Amino acid sequence: MDTFKLEILTPNGEIFSGEVVSVVLPGQEGEFGVLAGHASLTTLLETGVVDVEKEDKSVESIVINWGVVQVDEEKVVVLVEGAAPIRGENESAIAAAIDEAKKLINDIADSSSAIASVSAKIESAAQKLL
Repeated sequence: MDTFKLEILTPNGEIFSGEVVSVVLPGQEGEFGVLAGHASLTTLLETGVVDVEKEDKSVESIVINWGVVQVDEEKVVVLVEGAAPIRGENESAIAAAIDEAKKLINDIADSSSAIASVSAKIESAAQKLL
């Protein structure tokens, strides 16, 4: 299965770096997916959830507030103002990650529908981890 390099970066450092099968991003005009060999593009990202499918078929979800993505045929670089991965070793770590993600969204969200949509995706991602 073809893979590509994905990097998710914030001003505070790297959130994710590794080989992935696919990534779904919250674009300004809606969600879009990227696979290996995708055509080059650069676009703005909105508040939402980045879903990363790894080589072992596991999916990692990362909440972002806003940013930009640069895609080419071999690499995807996501630059965001803030991000909160939804992962953890146990239920309390996952709960803490969910709280951090909700705080990130509430700090920048300008509409209750945006908060509700992203909160629903956060809860859905968390249920997959439990």
